Amino acid sequence: METKIPVGILGATGVVGQRFIQLLEDHPWFEVAWLAASERSAGLPYAEAARWRLKTPLPSHIAKMKVSPAEPDGAPKVIFAALDAGIAKELEPRFADAGHAVVSNSSALRMYPDVPLVIPEVNPDHIKLIECQKWWRQSKGFAVTNPNCSAIGLVLALAPLHRAFGLEKVFVVTMQAVSGAGYPGVASLDILGNVIPYIGKEEEKMEEETRKLLGKLNGGAVHMAEFGISAQCNRVAVEDGHTESVSIKLKTPAKADTIIDSWTRFREIPQELGLPTAPPQPVYYDNAPDRPQPRFDLERGRGMATSVGRLRPCGLLDWKFTVLSHNTIRGAAGAALLNAELLKAQGYLG
Repeated sequence: METKIPVGILGATGVVGQRFIQLLEDHPWFEVAWLAASERSAGLPYAEAARWRLKTPLPSHIAKMKVSPAEPDGAPKVIFAALDAGIAKELEPRFADAGHAVVSNSSALRMYPDVPLVIPEVNPDHIKLIECQKWWRQSKGFAVTNPNCSAIGLVLALAPLHRAFGLEKVFVVTMQAVSGAGYPGVASLDILGNVIPYIGKEEEKMEEETRKLLGKLNGGAVHMAEFGISAQCNRVAVEDGHTESVSIKLKTPAKADTIIDSWTRFREIPQELGLPTAPPQPVYYDNAPDRPQPRFDLERGRGMATSVGRLRPCGLLDWKFTVLSHNTIRGAAGAALLNAELLKAQGYLG
């Protein structure tokens, strides 16, 4: 593109907001033109308002950019939202009502019937729900969401199997990185040498969002996928990367090599269109007996690919395997950025 689309970031000073800045640097389609955060940050240069937490340097032009109030006036048409759910529930509709395209990482609107919850490789057709929103009818504004950071890796692994064989039951136990709690996250004396078997509302999100993502769009509504799912979520002392132990029961029997082939061959619209943030292979199967591991496998596809391994028979259901995904890239900012690229490719961003 000769002229890049200016975008804004709501919640720009947080961990996910920082990931947006990192991933948008040198993006071929979008450029950061507006940053917003809480009232205490408004008016400050970004470098003073935010404590940069990522391993890549803070871009110098972003460091000098003034942080704006979190209000629609003066904001670009396209807004990436990285807000806590309580704040998002108030602010995101306000921006959509004012005619902005809100591409959100928040959980606030995910389960609204007319709000698309999208993984572009899984359910790109759900984007059409935008046209059912009152914001779209009144101002051409809208809201689109990406899933919870633990649900997205799971669903990328499940989608090829659900299409090929049908899912009857899913059981998943997560081991989730501390970065999923934001900054400062979990206190060191709570997490070091420990496992915390509770993450507020996480299990409910995984169970609800997975069925919506794998459901079918029928007119102006998503019919939830009809399989049983049970999730147990744990916080562990890992910096980045959510690992999940998954067991499944299929409607149609399948052999191991057929399942692996379904993962390996899985490609969809983002890969066909060559969207800039899309991984060439969204699901990667690792044959090693002790992989995937966060330390070694997290950066596949620049953090946008889901790694799967240890496929083997399950004594209770049919098959069990391990899933790994990058929770702040594929599970957060990268997921929203890929959604925005899909929106652009389908004509919703002008």
